[in-house]
Amino acid sequence: MEKLKRGFYTAMGTPLDKDGNVVAESLIKEIDMQIEAGASGLLLMGSMGIEASVKNSAYKEAVRIAAGATKGRVPLFVGAMDNSIERVKDRIDMIKEYDFDAVVLTTPFYSAYPDAENVNFFEKIADYSPKPVFLYDLAVVTKQKITYSMVQQLSKHPNIKGIKSGDIVLARQVKNNLPDFEFLFSNIDIFDVAISYGIDKVLDGMFSSTPVNSKKFIEAAWAGDMETCKNALDNILDFRDFYITQKGTLLATYSESMNLLGMDGIFCNDYTYHGDDAERIANTKAFMQKIGEL
Repeated sequence: MEKLKRGFYTAMGTPLDKDGNVVAESLIKEIDMQIEAGASGLLLMGSMGIEASVKNSAYKEAVRIAAGATKGRVPLFVGAMDNSIERVKDRIDMIKEYDFDAVVLTTPFYSAYPDAENVNFFEKIADYSPKPVFLYDLAVVTKQKITYSMVQQLSKHPNIKGIKSGDIVLARQVKNNLPDFEFLFSNIDIFDVAISYGIDKVLDGMFSSTPVNSKKFIEAAWAGDMETCKNALDNILDFRDFYITQKGTLLATYSESMNLLGMDGIFCNDYTYHGDDAERIANTKAFMQKIGEL
């Protein structure tokens, strides 16, 4: 796998119809929109893409569509998170025929185990996977932190190539001591500060609904225009905080914002979708106009 380019990496939403099937046209449009905005890579079936809630047939179909739409223009990562080695292997078997670049894995998220057992989990999957493996540190969901000692051990495996984490201390440790191990930073709140540590890759789901500000944010960062970078990043963060203030779930409002960008479908868990909410849509549209996304 080639060295990853600096820039923003988008954790994409997954557009589904009311029967849980992929809305192909919307997924293709989302991919094109992100690449046009300057995304350096894409993550399909991450937490923003509700991987754990997507039925198996739609999971496979989404990977097929995304691989065909991306066409190698940027790296395509695919989440294959699950709760056992064999279940992850089943996911890999479903999609291994398609043209994507790496598998992304959290620790198992049903029960907590010692670090040694989680290392065994990752190593066994990396032994099996025909694609490179990236670790996904998401302790807020899995309740299991990927520690630096785990990364040190796992980085020795020839098929484990990097990690996604929002831990700035872990990022600094990896950058200083494991320079060939890819680090995708996922704490966008402090990315403008993290740049000073040499961290130059950031991955988040908010980029999917803020392509205009994402493009401004990253171009300004590389130009050294930190004021413009800060303002665009603040717009992205303010929009995330706006999601939280609306009635219903965060992803329900996110779903409506994606619809306003021209991508039909439901981008939230099926049990949280209750149909369109006119007031919430109006509020979302007004906020997107305020930050220049519409």
